[in-house]
Amino acid sequence: MRANAWVTIPKPQPQAQVRLFCFPYAGGGATVFRTWPALLPPTIELCAIQLPGRETRLRETPFDQLEPLVQALAVALYPYLDRPFAFYGHSLGALISYEVARHLQRVRAPLPQQLFVAARQAPHLPWAESPLHQLPTADFLSAVQQRYGGIPAAVWEDAELMALVQPQLRADFTLLETYLYRADQALACPITVFGGHNDQTVTQPALAAWSEHTSALCKIHLLPGDHFFLNQATPALLQLIQAALFR
Repeated sequence: MRANAWVTIPKPQPQAQVRLFCFPYAGGGATVFRTWPALLPPTIELCAIQLPGRETRLRETPFDQLEPLVQALAVALYPYLDRPFAFYGHSLGALISYEVARHLQRVRAPLPQQLFVAARQAPHLPWAESPLHQLPTADFLSAVQQRYGGIPAAVWEDAELMALVQPQLRADFTLLETYLYRADQALACPITVFGGHNDQTVTQPALAAWSEHTSALCKIHLLPGDHFFLNQATPALLQLIQAALFR
């Protein structure tokens, strides 16, 4: 199947048994998952989500509210739900993938056979951190880097690149910090939760609280690394994902 603007398939696997849709963290794009296809078997086709305002969609306006983003994403994903699939979302991506799964359940569309959420507290928990999205540009970028450390040095030291990154990053934080959880029926699909041993922003109890959002099985795994452990423990993470999909 030919990818659309929302979905990047770096290594098509026509005979794959399952599609793995991957939702990046705040400020990230599809290239966050660029190394994953080489580490996955041909039974899994990786489909990286490309949100507006970054990388190949840099000229598009990024979403700063979750509900319209979920609606647009669901429409874009419908053609790809003709075979078993799973969602992996990291940090902000975990929240987005969870809300897309809830939308699919509400409209009685196919559900992911697994929802993998990583580096994100359960959605019903109050956001404990001070909001950043309304800070002046320099303060905003400095606070994001201090709290999460996710801006690469090559970008941080390049004023032009930072000017390109700032609008999408601010939109993502606006979306994240203005999110209001609304209670709904628990998901019928299993949830697997991943956290980093050294992640200072998400506690283990906050990860464990995801169990309230599924009527099926919920498992929690801690991996070496900080908030961005997906880059530090990639093989171990993908082995756990593969095991969950084919157990």
